[in-house]
Amino acid sequence: NYDTDDEAYYLIVNKERQVFLTEDKEIPLVTKSYLNKFKVNFKFYIGIYKNRPCHVVNVDSHGNFYQLHEIYCINPETYQIAGRAVLVNDWYINHQYCGRCGTKTQLQQKHMNLKCPNCGKSHHATIEPAVIIGIHKDDKLLMARHSYDTKVEYALIAGFVEPGESIEDAVHREIKEEVGIKVKNLEYLGSQSWPFPNSLMCAYKAEYDSGKIKVDHDEILKARWFTKDEIEYPESDISIYTLIIDDFLSQ
Repeated sequence: NYDTDDEAYYLIVNKERQVFLTEDKEIPLVTKSYLNKFKVNFKFYIGIYKNRPCHVVNVDSHGNFYQLHEIYCINPETYQIAGRAVLVNDWYINHQYCGRCGTKTQLQQKHMNLKCPNCGKSHHATIEPAVIIGIHKDDKLLMARHSYDTKVEYALIAGFVEPGESIEDAVHREIKEEVGIKVKNLEYLGSQSWPFPNSLMCAYKAEYDSGKIKVDHDEILKARWFTKDEIEYPESDISIYTLIIDDFLSQ
């Protein structure tokens, strides 16, 4: 039992995936009596944060709750732990019953694991790996208009890794499916947790190899090559997208 009467960090999450911050826009470092002001559904320990116990708390409350994008603008470090809280909260809600046999699962004390007492199936927190790619051709970068994103005129090619694929397989498949070309010389740039809703984004750059641009008119409506001067720089660096753009602009 990791419950404590001493001060601890409480990551308080509501049903809208918003996280509570204090008036000073901080994660509450308080005793558990502080939670009396909320309607608490569940609470459990997730580890140590800044040398203090840290708990996720699910509540039916509103007030000083912020979306993750808002928290990033307030403090990127707070955003990282808040994103973990939201993902852990999602995992707990989504696996309260075993997906194999339907039995109520039980939270294990030593590991972040919901285990089925009937069939023994363990339900760990899961993420969906995805790729995002900057495709270079001479001094230009391929960018595309996505049908599902009306906020951005042009963006990079991206997509989820499918079962049985390596990350690199997914890069080649997504590019071929969405814009019809082949690439070579893949180079890994980095990764980030992307809790919208639960991805691990892996960033690559690649060189154009062959083929003509041919969009699928489903996910991708149009695509073309952009010079450095034509690229609209993102307003926020919350996404690893910015790393890929910075890498291209520095060439």
